[in-house]
Amino acid sequence: MSESENTGRYVVVDNETGRKFVVEPIGNPRTDFGDINPATGKVEGDYGSKYRGSIDEKDSIITEENGFKNIGYSQNPLDLIAKLLKK
Repeated sequence: MSESENTGRYVVVDNETGRKFVVEPIGNPRTDFGDINPATGKVEGDYGSKYRGSIDEKDSIITEENGFKNIGYSQNPLDLIAKLLKK
């Protein structure tokens, strides 16, 4: 399992400028994980939050202390990246 699958974290590199952007999904997914019981149609079993594809904000590596600038939150991180590239 890759880090991206565990944390949802990924890097976007702009081909024109070479600028790198790190994206981290923050919070819990809105999906129940488990197996669907074919008889009831309900989710059973629990895989917990081990591979939830997001992180808690307290575990973020995106901090000024780690050298990041222009830190922001967005429902669509690619839109935010596009706005930062226009600056």
